[in-house]
Amino acid sequence: MGLSGYEGSYYADTALPVANYPALTGEVRCEVCVIGAGYTGLSTALHLAEQGYSVCLLEAERVGWGASGRNGGQVAPGHNMDHAELCRTVGQADADRLWQMSLESVELVQALVSRHRIDCDLKSGVLHVAAKPAHSAELKAAVAYNQQVLNYDHCRYMTPEQVASVLGTDHYHGGEYWPDAAHLHPLNYALGLAAAAQQAGVSIYEHSRVTCYHTRQGMRVNTTHGRVLADSLVLACNGYLGKLAPQVAGKIMPINNFMLATEPLSDALCQQINARDLAVADSKFVVNYFRLSADKRLLWGGGENYTQHFPADIAGLVRKQMLAVYPQLAEVKVDYSWGGTLAITMNRMPSFDRLDNQLFVAQGYSGHGVALATLAGKLIAEAISGAPERFDLFARVPTPTFPGGTLLRKPGQLAGMLYYAMRDRWF
Repeated sequence: MGLSGYEGSYYADTALPVANYPALTGEVRCEVCVIGAGYTGLSTALHLAEQGYSVCLLEAERVGWGASGRNGGQVAPGHNMDHAELCRTVGQADADRLWQMSLESVELVQALVSRHRIDCDLKSGVLHVAAKPAHSAELKAAVAYNQQVLNYDHCRYMTPEQVASVLGTDHYHGGEYWPDAAHLHPLNYALGLAAAAQQAGVSIYEHSRVTCYHTRQGMRVNTTHGRVLADSLVLACNGYLGKLAPQVAGKIMPINNFMLATEPLSDALCQQINARDLAVADSKFVVNYFRLSADKRLLWGGGENYTQHFPADIAGLVRKQMLAVYPQLAEVKVDYSWGGTLAITMNRMPSFDRLDNQLFVAQGYSGHGVALATLAGKLIAEAISGAPERFDLFARVPTPTFPGGTLLRKPGQLAGMLYYAMRDRWF
């Protein structure tokens, strides 16, 4: 039986036991108020508390309730905008630092898991596979660029034959293997961060939805039944930002992504379809991704929509993608299916902003949230404590507002998504 108060999923049913955090009532005072108990908020709160700050963390639902507790669990370096494009956008010096921080983001997740003894099934190895023959050359060129330009030799190209031997399918046309990348149980990782934050002194409040805030003469944050007075405020809401901060809401668009979990597979079948127990993601615009769970289920993610509602038959939608790669799983039962809401930006780079001097925002991780959101929390903590240089580096990367802002972003983005979905299918 899963944790109460969470949307049904394999992750909720296999979450570690955790104490409920109270709802905020009355008025509290702290140095920093953080809104949102996903990876960004949890990491921010933990890093600040470890520096001695008093921190209040507000969550509308439960810790890790959103995308932080429902995602594919992949922890890999790099950005959605590649290094060469970042060089053209922000200059080589900043692009080099952003690349190094992407490596740091993976190391940070691994270090937090180790330091706080978070039981989240952390495993090594991520494989990006070419969904089409043309994509194989792109992956091979990316590996060469990493090795020759970035002097990073901890990734390598895998031929179609090598990919087939690892994944038991000839569906793919080569791959980019990252042995130092990782994958994990995302909800248990979030719950572990929360436990570490509370132990460090963070006051965590669940079921404490923020209704509004005011920035004059310090931060005043109102919830349904309470109020927080603080010196600094962090908005860590991502796809659930809603109307809380209209000045930055147009930089992101919430989208829904979907997953399933099969019944436990035999050892022989696991060996056949994922011999090295890697996390896998393909090169399509609408990405398919999969890995094996600790109890040998195939966890498969794929498909998106852009409405406020999930499809009626999530399992059918995602299972179709799975069977296109592994038709031998046709008789395997699907035990779980679920959806989650994440946030994307127009250029797929995260959006960092500082508003009203002491109001910080980090959002729009566009599928790289496990690693980059964890790093974002560390960078926000650095900025609040007087070292804003690395936060400001991310903030200098332009993240344009969607045309028409929040009003027209969905029609325009939907048209674009449908175009790329068509390209995934036909070209």
